[in-house]
Amino acid sequence: MAHLAGEFRERGHEVHVVAPSSDGDPEPGDFDDPFMHRIGRVVPIPANGSVARITLSLRSYLQAKALLRAHRFDLIHLHEPLMPALPLTVLRHSDSTNIGTFHAFNTTGLNYFYGKAIVQPFFKKLHGHIAVSPAARDYVSTYFRGDYRVIPNGIEFQRFNRPLPPIERFNDGRPNVLFVGRLEKRKGLRFLLRAWQQVREGVPAARLIVVGRGRPLEGYRRFALRQGWLDDDVHFAGFVTDDDLPRYYQSAAVFCAPNTGQESFGIVLLEAMAAGTPIVASDIPGFRSVVSHGQDGLLVTPKDSAALAESIGALLQNPGLRDGMRQAGRRKAEQFDWVHIADDVMAYYVEILQRRLVAAEAQTVGVRWARMRRMVGLSST
Repeated sequence: MAHLAGEFRERGHEVHVVAPSSDGDPEPGDFDDPFMHRIGRVVPIPANGSVARITLSLRSYLQAKALLRAHRFDLIHLHEPLMPALPLTVLRHSDSTNIGTFHAFNTTGLNYFYGKAIVQPFFKKLHGHIAVSPAARDYVSTYFRGDYRVIPNGIEFQRFNRPLPPIERFNDGRPNVLFVGRLEKRKGLRFLLRAWQQVREGVPAARLIVVGRGRPLEGYRRFALRQGWLDDDVHFAGFVTDDDLPRYYQSAAVFCAPNTGQESFGIVLLEAMAAGTPIVASDIPGFRSVVSHGQDGLLVTPKDSAALAESIGALLQNPGLRDGMRQAGRRKAEQFDWVHIADDVMAYYVEILQRRLVAAEAQTVGVRWARMRRMVGLSST
């Protein structure tokens, strides 16, 4: 949302961003940006193997109504439009053209199944529907039929592609394998750790770098110690800054994403591609829309540690294969730069606005024709 807002503002559009605050209900004067509207507060809820952050605030209902009344937006773009409660509140009171982007993917769909009757009237207020991947489209369209346009998430291509100094600690000639992600169960790090002994049997100098944080971190560290791996063999970097993240990608020979499922897209895969890092990833629907197996990465059966180890080892031991994937990955990642994604989103905005305009004109003509017929009928008697 922030990246799209930035792109559209550079093109001369007035863009307002409406989002909840992580610090509770803000007071007037808490922020200076007149185009940033913080409404409500964030409440973390476990969902889909991760944590969903939804908006719950008694004040948000009145704040959203007042905002819509004050600005009369030409178009409102809602991300996850059926999530409580801010998106639903905006949809309830919006008289604008409404477009929703659906990000989620799940194998069960229980949330939509049980909530469909409640949110169906809100879904009908959407004039346009975007899904970030075929997986996300197939998931949401099972419960809410509509004409969905697949427009993926984007990345800051130059940020990851621009050559940067490697992380000094890991610039010692050892081949590095990188994991980046929240340490949630569905991210699959446990399967990569189980594969690591087999990787080291084929490539004894290999080093695993884990970037990310979460509750299981200490458990993963204890597991590594029980295997006899030193910190320089399996290094848990924890949180890294936005400035350092591209350097971690560029310091790696292979990027591994062993996710088990429930992913609608693969932003980290595109970041790795932009940085020129070959990929080994799970063969799940959300990743298939990003990685072409054998061209810019290798896809393996989810939860299969042996397959992970075999594919990682194959890349580490084949510089020519890595070079080919590095070049192909960069070419693909560039297509997902926010400049191009913003072009696609704006074109869809225009399409939906024009479609509504044509429908309104047709309705006006129809009303006039109906009145004319009534007048003719009256004058003929």
